[in-house]
Amino acid sequence: MPLDTTLNSLGFAKPPAETRVVVAMSGGVDSSVVAAQLAEEGYDVVGVTLQLYDHGAALAKKGACCAGIDIHDARRVAEDMGFPHYVLDYENIFRDAVIDEFADSYLGGATPVPCIRCNERVKFKDLLETAKDLDADCMATGHYIQRKMGAHGPELHSAADANRDQSYFLFSTTPEQLDYLRFPLGHLPSKDATRELAARYGLQVADKPDSQDICFVPDGNYASVIEKLRPGAAEPGEIVHADGRVLGTHEGVIHYTIGQRRGLGIGGLSEPLYVVRLDVDNKRVVVGPKDMLSTRIVPVREINWLGDTPFTDRPEWHVSVKVRSTRPPREAIIRPLSDTEAEVELLTPEEGVSPGQACVFYETGGSRILGGGWIWRGY
Repeated sequence: MPLDTTLNSLGFAKPPAETRVVVAMSGGVDSSVVAAQLAEEGYDVVGVTLQLYDHGAALAKKGACCAGIDIHDARRVAEDMGFPHYVLDYENIFRDAVIDEFADSYLGGATPVPCIRCNERVKFKDLLETAKDLDADCMATGHYIQRKMGAHGPELHSAADANRDQSYFLFSTTPEQLDYLRFPLGHLPSKDATRELAARYGLQVADKPDSQDICFVPDGNYASVIEKLRPGAAEPGEIVHADGRVLGTHEGVIHYTIGQRRGLGIGGLSEPLYVVRLDVDNKRVVVGPKDMLSTRIVPVREINWLGDTPFTDRPEWHVSVKVRSTRPPREAIIRPLSDTEAEVELLTPEEGVSPGQACVFYETGGSRILGGGWIWRGY
């Protein structure tokens, strides 16, 4: 490439009008702003919205992404900004790749994060391939995360606004996917800045509320969704203290999560008790004192590594990790067991580390995401 070649804002050495970009549009303000901004800059924008489930079905709810009113909102943005928009029926793919595993994982006593699987298996896999089929140069999304060019190629970095950062949900993005993806909102200082852009473009979704819950889980009630997906799954059993005492009964392990204190139905005890383990095979909810929740060693598998050198090149990596999306990164040591498995030692023990959650790796003292994996059992 000649040294005087100027790259456009998406990193291509050609005019925006000759650069086709597929924008994944959920119907919310974030992806709508991305599409509007790129259209205003003169790019050849194609909007694509995924219908992930029948928006009239019992599992869906008003305000959830990728259904009903959101498809209408995305289409309206495309009409206002003058670019084509397509709706793709991904209902079967979404059920097979995300919902079924969510149900099975939950029934197995884990606390799954289906948004990560949706990004990994649907948006950044099937939709990305669709973008390539449409001869797009890249695909853009409204995620709050940054893509920066490093010495070895594109790198994944946390969003400028730590309160909006979505890196925990995007750790499984592969180097090949990262080469094709763009995240135009990652550098913005706040969500208010996004809404200001939406107002500037005259988008009717400028004041649309953010979706809070998992899109197919109404009001965060996981158990009710599991009961619909797997009828008869909620079988009663015993609530047992870690010392072996039977303290009561429950109506199904699916109603409990690791670290839960409220709503256990075992009042009258002198000490506060927490759910420390779910014994699915024996239909038991095991409770104990808070100090039993502290975990230092975390086994992780299905690792996606984004470092510059192979994961197994070193006996250990000194990094920071997140074991929950809402917690800040904490210092840790990763000891690779294979290309995709490792033991993570938390230098400061964490409470409520749960199988099914992600463990995401960060460069200590920096913003770069080095990958991550899935917590698969507790010690």
